[in-house]
Parts: sequence; structure tokens; C-alpha cells
Amino acid sequence: MEFVNSRKEHEVSVMLHCAPWRGLREQHVQVELSARFNRHSISHIDQQIETQWSQRIAEEPWIFNGAKFRLHSLQSERISLTCYKDYLGTNWSRDAKVLQRRGQDEFGDPQVLLAQPLGVGAVMTTADHQVVLLRRSQRVAEATGLLDIPGGHPEPKTLCEGASEACISIDLLRGKEKAVVAEIFMSVCAEIRDEVNVPLSSLGEPVLLGIALNHTSAGRPSAEFCVRCSLTAKEVQEFYWRGGPEAHESTDIMFLTEKVSTAPLWSELCPSAKGAVMLYRKVMDF
Repeated sequence: MEFVNSRKEHEVSVMLHCAPWRGLREQHVQVELSARFNRHSISHIDQQIETQWSQRIAEEPWIFNGAKFRLHSLQSERISLTCYKDYLGTNWSRDAKVLQRRGQDEFGDPQVLLAQPLGVGAVMTTADHQVVLLRRSQRVAEATGLLDIPGGHPEPKTLCEGASEACISIDLLRGKEKAVVAEIFMSVCAEIRDEVNVPLSSLGEPVLLGIALNHTSAGRPSAEFCVRCSLTAKEVQEFYWRGGPEAHESTDIMFLTEKVSTAPLWSELCPSAKGAVMLYRKVMDF
């Protein structure tokens, strides 16, 4: 893996890329799970999170909380737990920069007070070499109306059968490190299935391109993958318009040729999509 500090695009940067291997497959990735990697909790910040969450769900009653994996650092991937509520109350808070400064000053880590939920995204390519983009709807929390790639989050609850969201803990995940890696890789295929509505059987093995950081949400990390689809763009479009489980998250689908510059559309891409495109070009040498 190679670590990168990119300053060319202010909304997003590449934390690491896997170009020397043209991407990494699941068997080449390991995680370390520990409560040591949790967001550092301070009582008055926790109260602010609760207040902001109450205000948010009053305005947008369709959103809900849920456990997420928290990315701490990268040697092997060091992972703990966080949740969507803490993400909105820290990374997405108007005080995010204050929290970063305090984290750096008091703990030597600007991200220690932030939720840092690990997202996933897919540069999904069709059999006729088209890249899938989705127009985000107005009923999503971030980047409404912008173009995005399929993506979301790996879900800890998948590995904690029978446990409520509130009861999910690192203790329930101990000894399941390989299963956590599998969930990170398979969750990106599940997101494609739910958002684009194509069958899982049409998707190839995800290849990890690297990790991108979204600076519009205080450096929130996302693992970006390349996923090949055996369907043509026309077939993918037909599946999409039939409507899948998460059809409400987007309003349109469009396609770009793999080797064509995205320059005319760059300003329309949301930060997570920009990060994925940057990684795809570097790792796949486009």
C-alpha cells in the first residue's frame, strides 16, 4: 500500500492507494479490532451530539441511527465501532473543525473526537466498459442532487445476529476479524444491488483501490472499490428503472466511458465520487 497526501482537490484527498498491485483482493486485507480505536468520548460533546440528533430526526424523520465501523488508522486496517448519530454530531457538525483542533491539541490526533465511520463506494464498470453514476435524490443526508457512485457502509449488525443496534459492541465482534473484512468487501456489492437493482450474480469480486477522505465531512474515510459487472450499460439501465430497495436514494442513472475524461462533469460529482475516480485512475492507470 502507498500513502498519499493529495492537495490538488480541496474536497477530497487520497489517504492510500493500492496501485503497485492494481488493487487488493479480500484475502490480502486484514483488520485489527479494538475498543482502543473508539471515538474519544467527552460528556458535553456527547450531549451536543444528542441535541443535534434530536433536531435532525425532527426535520428528517426518515433517517435512523445504526452501528458503523470506525476507521482509526492504516497499517492493517484498525477498526472499532461508531454510529450514524455520532457521525452527524461530529464529522457533519458545524463544530467539526473545533473538534479536530481540540483532538490535535489534547490527544495529538485531530480525528480522535470524530466518529469516522468507514464508508464504501464502487466504481462499477459494465461489460461494454461504461462506468455507472447515479444522481442523488433530495431525500439523502449529504450531497443532494449531485452525481455519485453506488456506495454506503459495511454494517456491524450483519455480524451480530440477534443483537439490537444498541447492544452491538467490540466484544461481540472479537474473533471475527476475517468476517469483518468479508463484510467490508461484500457490502459494496450489496449497495450496488440495492441502489442499481442488478443481481449479485452479475457482479465480480470487488477489488480495493484504496481509501479516500471526504473533507466536506471533516475527513470521513471511504474504501473505494472497482467492481466489474457482466451486464451491458443498456441492461443495467433496464434493471435500474425497475426500482430496487434503495430506489429513493437516486433519481437518475448515467454512464461514462471508462477512458473518457470526467472534466465536464467534475463539478457535479459529490466528494466521495471524486475520491473514487482519483483512485480508479491511479490504480487502473487511466
